[in-house]
Amino acid sequence: MINISKNKDLKEYNTFNLSCKAEQFVEFDKPEYIQKYLESEHHKNSKHFVLGGGSNVLFSDKYDGTIFYSSIKGISIITNSDDCVLVKIGSGVVWDDFVKFAVTNNFYGTENLSLIPGNIGASAVQNIGAYGVEAKDLIQKIEYIEIESAKLKEIENSDCNYAYRDSIFKHELQNKVIITNVYYKLSKLTKFKLDYGNLIDVLADKEHTLLNVRNAVIETRQTKLPDTEKYGNAGSFFKNPIVDKSIFVRIQNQYPNMPHFALADDKVKIPTGWLIDTAGWKDKGNERVGVYKNQALVIINKGNATSNDIVEFYKSIQKDIFTKFGITIEPEVIFVD
Repeated sequence: MINISKNKDLKEYNTFNLSCKAEQFVEFDKPEYIQKYLESEHHKNSKHFVLGGGSNVLFSDKYDGTIFYSSIKGISIITNSDDCVLVKIGSGVVWDDFVKFAVTNNFYGTENLSLIPGNIGASAVQNIGAYGVEAKDLIQKIEYIEIESAKLKEIENSDCNYAYRDSIFKHELQNKVIITNVYYKLSKLTKFKLDYGNLIDVLADKEHTLLNVRNAVIETRQTKLPDTEKYGNAGSFFKNPIVDKSIFVRIQNQYPNMPHFALADDKVKIPTGWLIDTAGWKDKGNERVGVYKNQALVIINKGNATSNDIVEFYKSIQKDIFTKFGITIEPEVIFVD
C-alpha cells in the first residue's frame, strides 16, 4: 500500500498537536512501494522530510514539500540462541508496542525505555534513552532505503556514530534515507539496570521482574509527563548539557546539591530539568505555552499555541539559563519548516 495525499494536515502526526499543512504526504507499508515511488519522476528534486512518530518534531505552519511516513509493521525473531535473540522490527511499529512484546516474551533490554513515544524508525535516529539505557546499546543494524538511488541498504551499529541523542541519521544521512527495519539484539538472561534516577525506590517492595520494572518506569513517566491529549508536548524538549568539569565545579560551588552524572574525559552531565527548575521556570508560561508543572524539561501547548509561540518561549528559557549558569541548553526537538 502507498497513499499519496495533497495538502495534508499533520496535526494527528505530531504530539505537539500543531496544525501544519504538508504539500504532499506519502505513506507506505512496504519498502518496495516507496522504492518504486522514489524511482519515478514524481519525486525527482523535491524537498522532503522523513517523519517518524512525530513525538520529537516541531512543525512550522506549512511544509512546502513531501513528507515520507512509514507504516511498515511486523516484529519477527531472526535468530534465537540460549542467551539472546535478534529481532527485526518494522520502522512504523510503535516503540512501546515493541517494548511490550519484549517484556511479554521475557527478553531483556528495552524495559527501561517503556512508554517512550514514537516509532521504531525514530528510535534509531534519535538514539532514545531513559534510566541509563539507550537504543544504541541494543541496536545491531539498520535497514534503510537511500532516497537518491532508491536502493535498499544496511548499516551496522558501529557505523552509526551514536552519541547522546545523536546519530549519523541526524548528520551525514539526515533526510537522505528512509529507515525500513531496525534489528534489536535482546538478552534472554536476567539482567536489569536499576541504578538510575528513582527507579530502584519505586521497586523497593516489588520483585525485580521484567513486568514490574516496565510498570515502575511507566508509573514514573506518567507522574512526570502530561497526556498529549490534554497538553501537546514532545516529551523532553531539551538535551541534558555535557560540560567540562571546570564549569561543573563553578556551578557546584554555588549549588552544592546540584544533581550530576560524571562521565569520561573530565566531562559532567547536568540535568536540564534541574537548571530550568532552579531558574524558576517550572509551571510558568503564558496563556498559550508553558513549562509543565511536574517536569521542567517539558514545554506544553496549552491548546492554541503556534509553532512560533513555542520557539519564542523556548528561546526565552535558553537565554535565561545561559545568563544564570553560563550554559547553553540545546533543543532535543527537531524543527521542520
